[in-house]
Amino acid sequence: MIWVNGALVEAGAAAVSVLDHGLTVGDGVFETVKAVDGRLFALTRHLDRLTRSARGLGLADPDHDEVRRACAAVLAADPMPLGRLRITYTGGTSPLGSERGDDAPSLVVALGTAKPRPDTTAVVTVDWRRNEHSAVAGLKTTSYAENVVALAAAHRAGASEAIFANTAGRLCEGTGSNVFVVLDGRLLTPRLESGCLAGITRRLVVDWSGAEEADLPFEALRDAEEVFLTSTLRDVQAVTRIDDRELPGPGPVTLKAMAEFAARSGDDLDP
Repeated sequence: MIWVNGALVEAGAAAVSVLDHGLTVGDGVFETVKAVDGRLFALTRHLDRLTRSARGLGLADPDHDEVRRACAAVLAADPMPLGRLRITYTGGTSPLGSERGDDAPSLVVALGTAKPRPDTTAVVTVDWRRNEHSAVAGLKTTSYAENVVALAAAHRAGASEAIFANTAGRLCEGTGSNVFVVLDGRLLTPRLESGCLAGITRRLVVDWSGAEEADLPFEALRDAEEVFLTSTLRDVQAVTRIDDRELPGPGPVTLKAMAEFAARSGDDLDP
């Protein structure tokens, strides 16, 4: 069952207009929320970011009460041990082209199964750059084609994620994750000014583990003693291979961050 613009419908009947601006030009924003046994983690933070992203595109603020009702309805209709709940909010039906129409935004909420992530993973670096000066830098928009291309390249190399530098050659982020490195014993992650997404899990790890935000060269991946990724479905995941470089792991700083996140997130589902 999927929530589409105010109603819960069977997946096979769920539809938005082929002229929806989210489809024609990627004029939309979204959030992915982890669902565990029918309960959502950090929903308030995700809704706040959904609103920030919508405002960044000039969309009307999403109605948080409506989104919460939609999430509850979808979860109740399809309970599962671990799920990926997707909230998509778009510019609605519009003329062909970049100009937005007068129709109300579209809201779609869907739930899919998710697999527990392994504790370790491999990543690759890619030559494409994140544009930290873009009009949509830092927004979680539905314009994800760049990520699709980079993630496919990672998969071809036997990795689960691709890591970007920004246009200044500084460390930025993965296609769907934030990056943390340990240098000389210090736990560091790129500043938001790098163009990376303000990840929900990233913020919690910074707050709970004492990580520092820093302007990091891309070469930090080469020099780091430990590297890990954070995201909604990864939580904290150690990196044990970057391109052809093998790293031991998870290392002590990563293990501490993993344990801290598991304990704190288990104690409070809406931190």
